[in-house]
Parts: sequence; structure tokens; C-alpha cells
Amino acid sequence: MPRKSTRLTFAVLATGAGVFSMLQSLIAPALPTVQHALHTSQSTATWVMTAYLLSASVFTPILGRVGDLVGRKRTLVAVLVAVLAGCLLAALAPGIGTLIVARVIQGAGGALFPLSFGIIRDEFAPSEVSGSISNLSAVIAAGGGVGMVAAGPIVSALDYRWLFWIPVAVVTATTLIALRYVPESPRRAEGRVNWAGAVLLSAWLVSLLLPLSQAGRWGWGSARVIGLFVAAVVLFALWLTSEARSRSPLIDLHVMRLPAVWTTNTAALLFGAGMYSIWSFLPGFVQTPAIAGYGFGASVTASGLLMLPMLVAMFLSGVLSGRLEPVVGAKALLTAGAALGAVACGFLALWHDQQWQVAFVAGVFGFGIGLAFSSMANLIVGSVPVEQTGAATGMNANIRTIGGSIGAAVTSVLVTGHLQPSGLPYASGYTHGFGLLALLCLAATLAALLVPVRRAARVTGVPRASDQPVPTEAEAAVPSARG
Repeated sequence: MPRKSTRLTFAVLATGAGVFSMLQSLIAPALPTVQHALHTSQSTATWVMTAYLLSASVFTPILGRVGDLVGRKRTLVAVLVAVLAGCLLAALAPGIGTLIVARVIQGAGGALFPLSFGIIRDEFAPSEVSGSISNLSAVIAAGGGVGMVAAGPIVSALDYRWLFWIPVAVVTATTLIALRYVPESPRRAEGRVNWAGAVLLSAWLVSLLLPLSQAGRWGWGSARVIGLFVAAVVLFALWLTSEARSRSPLIDLHVMRLPAVWTTNTAALLFGAGMYSIWSFLPGFVQTPAIAGYGFGASVTASGLLMLPMLVAMFLSGVLSGRLEPVVGAKALLTAGAALGAVACGFLALWHDQQWQVAFVAGVFGFGIGLAFSSMANLIVGSVPVEQTGAATGMNANIRTIGGSIGAAVTSVLVTGHLQPSGLPYASGYTHGFGLLALLCLAATLAALLVPVRRAARVTGVPRASDQPVPTEAEAAVPSARG
């Protein structure tokens, strides 16, 4: 029997990860309100999103690895405290600079994803791990949808600061329950944190993501953008060298080269490009005034309601995938999820004249997101050693974010490259953008087909994973991954 209630543990993990996921999208619809309230420029206000993205990208794999080494429960509580402090600071922020700093602190919450997956693997019975990961993935995916839907009503009824006050209350309760009831990791990785690798990882991620997020304002041919891209390539090469030579690498490159890992990460990169771009551009499309020849002139609240089918579908398909994975396998679910994304974007490129068409596409894409999110996590967790779970799942989440940044940047070029005299994009920009996203999701489908089929048998009635771990492909084929 588990030492603590696995249901309570799951509730804590789901709440923490769900709140962080919600914070990713909750503030985006309110950026114009924030800009006006804090008397700042649009370009400065966008750093509220950019700082959060960069911070999460840096903290997710690093703190995931720290959890593998020093204990996942201890790291989880520390991360929850950081998210709480960031939300409190954001709610009280007197100016845009303080708000941006608060968002950097909140970005540490990105580590909640890999830490939660690791705790589930530690504490749940082997027969429950896959379903629990699927359910948690459904909550994570739905959290982003909740942010899009809830932002408008919260700001209209209260104030943009309540976008942070509400998480303050939820995260406070979650932290206290986690401190009391979540068990500490029974198994830990050997070694130490490779701080040189951590610095280089942070440096190349920032050098890559910063120009992708700012190129629209700086110019793709500007010295800053080109210089940062060159720096990203150089720093990435130095990071690979550092990790390969380290006795205790931050990200074990042997594990990253496993067929099930690199193919899943490739699918994550491509699918992330489509998913984050839909989240970024579909609300803007429906909010465009009809005088542009398209769009519905929807308010922030109304555009959020059009995204409601996506939210519901993400959650339902994520939960459903936990029941389907033992029958059809995680590979089939990832392939199906990416294919649904391609169908949805293709449909949207051809038909977007009616609101029901947008709502239908949102539901189809949401169903694909739920399937893909849960299957990616299960494929990674099932392919790496227990002591590498945090680092490997953290890197998978990071790669998905990198894909999202690339997809959003390229889509932005297509959408805003040619503007009408009114300053609004032409309909063809959105059509081409949605067509590109369909191709990216199709490429993710092809990458998913390359994922090797895992034939490990499911055994019920055995001790918890923490007491009797099931050998993975990595543990059998790469003994060095343990150290």
C-alpha cells in the first residue's frame, strides 16, 4: 500500500501544474489592459510574456534535474513557493518592471511538469502510472485553455491583478498540502548538478528564443537577431561538448539519443509549433473587425468562449487516452493527436467564414492536443531510467516550447508581412499561416510514426514503482545513464 493517498498526491500535482499552465495563457488576452494600467508601451508590455517564456525554458530542465538529484518533493515545494512569490509580486506590482521580474520568478514553475511526472513514477503502482500521467497531461493541456477562456471575464468583472490574486490563493493551499502529504522520492540520481552545463543550456536557450520572440520588432535581418542566432549555435555546440565530457551531465545525451526519446522529441518540436501558434493567432483572428473582410469583431470574452470547445476536448481526450494507451499504445495516440492537429489547421485554412467553423476546429485541435500531450509524456517516462525522469521530461517540455516559439515567429511573418491600409492583416496572411501549421502538424504525424513500438508488458498486482522499478530501454541498453 502507498505510504500516502495517491489521490491526494495527484490532486496536489494536478493543481500545481494546472495553475502554471493557466498562467502561460491567462495574461495574454489582458496585455492591452496591462499596458494601459501601467502606462507603458506595447513593445514593453510584450515582455510580460517573453520573460515568462525565457524563464520557464531555463528552469524546466534544470530544476527537473535538481529534483532527480536532491529529491522531487523538496524541489516541488520550493518551486511552488517560487510561483507563489511570483504571483504575489505580480498582483502588487506598481510598474511594468516589477511585473516582468515577477513573471521571471513565476517561470520557475515550468519545473512542476517534470517533477510531477517523476513523483507519479515514484509513488504510484506500475499499473497506475500511465493513466495518471495521461490524466495529469490532460489537466496541463486544459490549463492553457482555462487561461484563454477565463481571462476576459476576470478582467471585466474584477481587475487584471486578480489574474494573479486567484493563483496566490490556490498555490498557497497547494503548497501547504504538498508539504504535509506528498512523499519524498525513494530513489535519487547519483552525482551533482553540472552547473557549467546549466549555464550553457540557459545561454543557448535565451539566445535562440529571444530573437524568435522579438524578431518581428527588431527585424529578421537586424544585427541583434543574426548575432543571437549565431551565439545560439556556438553555445549549443559548447553545451553538447560540456555534457558529453561531464561525469554528471545535466541532460544525459545517451538518453536523448534513444530512438523512443529523439523521435518523440522531434514530434514534440513540430506539434508544439502548431499548437502554440493556434493559441496565439486564433483569438486574434476572431477578434479582427469584419471590415477587414474576415473575422467577427469578437471581444476578449467572446473569443475565449469560441475557444471553449478546445478546452473541453483537451481535457476529455487527455483522460480518455489513459484508458486507450494500454490497448492501442502511446505511439498510436501521439500519431492520432498530431494528425487531428493537421486536419484542424487544414480545415481552418479553407473554411473560416462562420463562427461555428472556428469552434469546430478548436474542438478538433483540442482533442488532438489532449492525445498528444499525454502520449508524449508516457513515451518519455517509459523509455528513460527513473533517476532521469525529471531531466528527460523537462527537456521534452522545453523542446515543445522551442517549437512553439519557432512556429509563432514564422506564422507572425506570414500574417503580418503584408498589412491593409487600416493596419490589419490580409485574410491571405492567416490562410497561409494556417496552411503552414497544417504542414507542421503533418510533419509531427510522420515523426510520430517513427517512434519505436514499446512491447513492455503491463503487470498488475506488483509493488509500487518506487519499490520495484520496471527496467526501461535506457536502463537495459545504456548503463551509463544512471550516473
